[in-house]
Amino acid sequence: MFAKVLVANRGAVAARIIRALREMNIRSVAVCSEADATLPYLAQADEVYAIGPAPAMSSYLDQDRLIDVLERSKADAVHPGYGFLSENAAFARRVMEAGATFIGPSPRWIEAMGHKTRARELMARYGMPMSPSSGLLDDHADSISAAARAIGYPVLIKPAAGGGGIGMVPARDEVSLLAAIAQARSVSQKSFGNGELYLEKLIERPRHIEFQILADKAGNACHLFERDCSVQRRHQKVVEESPAPLLPRRDMETTAEKIAGLLQEIGYDVIGTAETLFGADGTCNFLEMNTRLQVEHAVTEAITGIDLVTSQIRLAEGEALATVIPDSPRVNGHAIEVRVYAEDPVRFFPSPGKLDTFDLPKGEGIRVETGYGPGNTVTPYYDPLLAKVIVHATDRAAAIRRMREALSATEIRGVKTNIPFALQVLDDEHFQLGHIHTGLGADILAAARH
Repeated sequence: MFAKVLVANRGAVAARIIRALREMNIRSVAVCSEADATLPYLAQADEVYAIGPAPAMSSYLDQDRLIDVLERSKADAVHPGYGFLSENAAFARRVMEAGATFIGPSPRWIEAMGHKTRARELMARYGMPMSPSSGLLDDHADSISAAARAIGYPVLIKPAAGGGGIGMVPARDEVSLLAAIAQARSVSQKSFGNGELYLEKLIERPRHIEFQILADKAGNACHLFERDCSVQRRHQKVVEESPAPLLPRRDMETTAEKIAGLLQEIGYDVIGTAETLFGADGTCNFLEMNTRLQVEHAVTEAITGIDLVTSQIRLAEGEALATVIPDSPRVNGHAIEVRVYAEDPVRFFPSPGKLDTFDLPKGEGIRVETGYGPGNTVTPYYDPLLAKVIVHATDRAAAIRRMREALSATEIRGVKTNIPFALQVLDDEHFQLGHIHTGLGADILAAARH
């Protein structure tokens, strides 16, 4: 077992990983930028190292600084969390070259799957259906326009090395395409240290369904069912749940088993999530493979009772899948997660500021993940996620009621939050009936304006 693990991230995911390491009796090493030096989870780590100024490129995305901490702390593994360098194959290799273990898939799989265009090419060769897309875009306006015309408008511009909905920009015609490309490239470079982009056909109002995969280093893989991430704003997930409402269990499990079997066939390892779009006609198209822990992993933990963070760590250590997951997973009840952001609930612009009041919900069937505490400052340097509120109940209707009660009991002052929008979603008749799709959030906002 690892003796000491460097947590190369910040916020809620860093707090979550540190807690898991403590439960496993593994020492933790936290890092922080100047902007994050007072966040409360740092006190739970065994060691804390400052890694530079607030901008991510000078701290959490600075590989030299992180490798220096790895060597100084003598940690024998690095957990990258999600975002930042979690899907950076070069960083994973540098960790291994320093004599430590990267707690994630092998660098070859991060390179093949974490890079979205290569993942699509690989999965297509193994029979996964795809929506039309381009290869990597160059810097020439003519070839970019030609690629969009070949796919057919509307198109979605996507970062090749990113995730989490960050940097995704739609373009509905050639007039808006090049400006959208510049916007997406800038965001992608700042967020992931990589400005590569590609185009994908924009499918209107689909279901966004993802499948959780665990695998060991001996070529064994299994799925932990699906998560429905259809309720979004600007392509950023806001409400996630499992199991997916109104979709037949047989269809969901057949798709999950197909994906797990495919990944087992190619020898994928440790952890990953296959993201798909289900069209209104029932067709399923592969989107991308996230070679990391997901923000919404707690939804799966709630319905299966399986700790994904400790499972990821054990699989990275080389444990067999059969010992990490000894019994066949089953779906128990229904879970919903709401991401609480420091942002305007209508325009969704970030709302940095001091958390004068930060009172989060507690109670049976309620779990909260956060990196903040009262009095902390939400800075403009990072994603404005304040907390994730997760509820678990016997069925979906009960879970919706529990989430509504939890959010209504949440009191946050000093910044604006998206809680009013989340409550609108929970109260929406279409959502309550399970008639959800990626355009539902926009529909709810449009109805509220009228």
